[in-house]
Amino acid sequence: MSPSTESGSIDWEYAPAPESEAIGRVKDRYLPFIDGKFIEGGGDDLVTINPGRGEPLSTVSTVDEADLDTAVRAARRAYEGPWSKLSGAERGKYLFRIARGIAERSRELAVLESLDNGKPIKETRDFDVPTAAQHFFYHAGWADKLGHLGYGPDPRPLGVAGQVIPWNFPLLMAAWKIGPALAAGNTVVIKPAETTPLSALVLAEIIADADLPPGVVNVVTGAGDIGAALVGHPGLDKVAFTGSTAVGKQIQQTLAGTGRKLTLELGGKGANIVFADAAIDQAVEGIVNGIFFNSGQVCCAGSRLLVQEPIAEELITRLIERTETLRVGDPLDKNTDVGAINSRAQWNKITELTQAGIDEGAQVWRSSCPLPDKGFFVSPTIFTGATQTMRIAREEIFGPVLSVITFRTPEEALAKANNSPYGLSAGVWTEKGSRAMAMAARLQAGVIWDNTWNKFDPASPFGGYQESGFGREGGPAGLAAYLDTDDEAVIK
Repeated sequence: MSPSTESGSIDWEYAPAPESEAIGRVKDRYLPFIDGKFIEGGGDDLVTINPGRGEPLSTVSTVDEADLDTAVRAARRAYEGPWSKLSGAERGKYLFRIARGIAERSRELAVLESLDNGKPIKETRDFDVPTAAQHFFYHAGWADKLGHLGYGPDPRPLGVAGQVIPWNFPLLMAAWKIGPALAAGNTVVIKPAETTPLSALVLAEIIADADLPPGVVNVVTGAGDIGAALVGHPGLDKVAFTGSTAVGKQIQQTLAGTGRKLTLELGGKGANIVFADAAIDQAVEGIVNGIFFNSGQVCCAGSRLLVQEPIAEELITRLIERTETLRVGDPLDKNTDVGAINSRAQWNKITELTQAGIDEGAQVWRSSCPLPDKGFFVSPTIFTGATQTMRIAREEIFGPVLSVITFRTPEEALAKANNSPYGLSAGVWTEKGSRAMAMAARLQAGVIWDNTWNKFDPASPFGGYQESGFGREGGPAGLAAYLDTDDEAVIK
């Protein structure tokens, strides 16, 4: 902010504070990482787009099915060769090296992720990158302690894991999946989303610098056809997927009868429940964080606000006032609160569902913050007067759009919160601990927050129920998903 004076008064004007794009060290061309080497893929090149500008950012060489087969065979050789023969302590050393490498290149990764994904630099700098490093640090500590997980004195790895990650948290999702797989003794073939592959390929550079044996981690690039070929490859022992519910169902059908372990972390329509005795200012901050973090492009976003009728008017007024202060703009500006939507396709989906809410009769409020002339941006949007039957209350919008529904009693709140095909996240705001615990026991969601939202820790398991998937990632439960135990879904 910069002050100017006129007639003795101070007028505070906004002053941009952009991070330097050069810090991201964006290359003209990126290559897939297979068997310890960066290679030219046999597929067609893809051009990644900077969502903040709507302009090309870089070119990525993609793999074909022959390259994919090479990656899976390299992972198998590494598993049956040097990797499975290492002690847990030795595996942990490699994970520590990767964690340190992420920390050392944290500023570069933060800028690159912001350019490639469109999220604000303060989110990549303060959340995505440090949390990715934390996952590797955490799992490094577990690598020589697997016998203390409760699955016998010497639990065994599964073998080769195929992993497909989404575009909303590219680096973090890669760490989320690679960390436990390696700690448990598996090898990995991972495919990042076609719109956000760059940070995963820089992570591959860090992995190469850590001197992992060739083939332990392979990063293959491409669109959905490569992802489908990967999860269906007969050389895998485990599949982990984070993405849409529709694709998750297809993966289940593909793996039916194979006997492979499967973890699915899919869509969500989180219910953020605010009771009349809640601390309203605290709840407002939690609501804003729950729906506008990463421009609402979060599977566990609190996209449904259930507010008790006695405080509905006051809370909505304060929520609108707080949302009006959010700055939408250049993702590299350190003052930006809400960045860009990841792609034109996602922008179209958000726009279509927002219009559906208007057509179905909900009252819409949009932030007056001006949007940039270039790029894919959506104003923070709040719908009041929403009902359970409206599309905005039922479908995952995956954008900065909040639907507000009122309730009178705890039973009504539970009925409305659970009236969803999803079951990933929920939150309860109340001063009564007994009420929060009673609600949590009956909410059909895998992750439930008490007087907060979006609190994550590598030691805490994360996952959903129903159409939000099954299995857990993070904590001991997430490690078990990569071990030969009987507690994880096996597709028979």
